[in-house]
Amino acid sequence: MMVHVIEELGKLPNTEQLYEVTGDFDITCVLSTADVDEFRDVLVNKIMKIKGVRSTVTALVLHSHEISRGASEASRP
Repeated sequence: MMVHVIEELGKLPNTEQLYEVTGDFDITCVLSTADVDEFRDVLVNKIMKIKGVRSTVTALVLHSHEISRGASEASRP
């Protein structure tokens, strides 16, 4: 069933990244939408209708931080 959910999430044009994870949930899906209204539409009308999706947890990205790695860190074994 999880393979089906991953395949269906991967078909959504809003899906940016998919991860199989450990913990309380099986899948983490990173979506990109123009606004909260579009997100709600994708969640309610697409994701929640995928067979095998029982529940979701939402976290909105407020700000993204880039991490720069120095040459000494990149060359560590």
